Amino acid sequence: MRERYVLLGLARARADWFRTVSQWSTSASLPAEFVRCVSAEELRARLTSGRSFSAALVDGATPGVDRDLIAMASEAGCAVLVVDDGHATRDWRELGAAAVLASAFSRDELLEVLAATSAMVGSATVDDAQPELRDVRSRGRLIAVTGPGGTGASVTAIALAQGFATGEGLSSPRGRRQAPRPPSVLLADLCRTADQAMLHDSRVVVPGIQELVEAHRTSTPLHQQLLDQTFEVPQRGYRLVLGLRRARHWVAIRPRALDATLDSLQRLADIVVADVDPDVEGEADAGSTDVEERNLLSRATLTRADAALVVGEPSMKGLFALVRTLSDLLGLGVPVDRLIPVISRSPRSPRQRAEISSSLADLLASSAGTTADRLVAPVHIPTRDLDAALRDGVALPGAGPRILAGVVLAVLDRAGDVPPEPAASPVPVAPGSLSGFTSQEPPRS
Repeated sequence: MRERYVLLGLARARADWFRTVSQWSTSASLPAEFVRCVSAEELRARLTSGRSFSAALVDGATPGVDRDLIAMASEAGCAVLVVDDGHATRDWRELGAAAVLASAFSRDELLEVLAATSAMVGSATVDDAQPELRDVRSRGRLIAVTGPGGTGASVTAIALAQGFATGEGLSSPRGRRQAPRPPSVLLADLCRTADQAMLHDSRVVVPGIQELVEAHRTSTPLHQQLLDQTFEVPQRGYRLVLGLRRARHWVAIRPRALDATLDSLQRLADIVVADVDPDVEGEADAGSTDVEERNLLSRATLTRADAALVVGEPSMKGLFALVRTLSDLLGLGVPVDRLIPVISRSPRSPRQRAEISSSLADLLASSAGTTADRLVAPVHIPTRDLDAALRDGVALPGAGPRILAGVVLAVLDRAGDVPPEPAASPVPVAPGSLSGFTSQEPPRS
């Protein structure tokens, strides 16, 4: 069969370019087979059908055209060409589109774009596209806090965020030198059953993580726009991102949009403390994509975290649940030297603390083997009444916040310092900025 382009098409009703491309394909004036889709769901189904497609022509005004759809097509080897009428203010190239066409394009323009971005079906071409280079120099640290229910993981996340925000005796999170100022800290509630709004006595529940992820589906918000989606907690020195309003709202979180959201949050603050659930089962464990998507917030956060605090209780049941959670995180791929066990409501007796630490090491060694030898010693946080401080919205008392922040920084230093600064990333050329190369140069004297 003669090689030709196989194109997917998705547009709003009665779009002129959609009908024109179909006519070009039918009359053979365009060497392409044009497969029309009536919805974004049909486009997704065709991408997963196993058939090869050269490109997808999508109307920028069609509902459902977002970062996840573009990423899904790109992973299937199908370039996404967005037809933009200019009404939507979206940076389609930043969202992953291979090219952007005006609504009134010609056949020659379409052929030129297809030749530059797509391959004819059947041709043995090598995909030499380079991976996207991202500037990671401005990213802050991501610290996850998790633990079985009732262990005080959410309060521990508050204490850790406060400990970093005070900045007393802390070294800079971007290097080993002493920080000239306290680092900017962001506390994000990424639990399915979110409690930080209650713990901070927030009278409003909007905006939250749902709005942030939704905003990243079709664009990347500016710095100030992200700040407007957070709440300041002046008594403790950090800012707060509220969580899901209902546990069932996890269905609104899409994977690529969540990754982009976490990336933006890390660029927003020097340190991001994320309160997450301990459930990390995925499709490989349970045989269900629904289970993996249900645990998406935890899995996406823990796999990219620089350190993870796992909170447990000193009781028999508490230690068993702590070891089970640590084993689950090791199975997810979290490095053991990034895990920090925390014993909340720990007794003050040194002998009792030593017994708890020894029991934890023995239990973890029976399930994780020699890997448990590289786990840091647990951090013991004594019992303290914090209800009054939480109710009044003031700083948490005691040395717990400072101890937690110091231990996390010590673990980060031991695991490895901040990655070296990457080489200068390519900078997109602005239209008109190269006029000096095209204009007549003055003669040399």
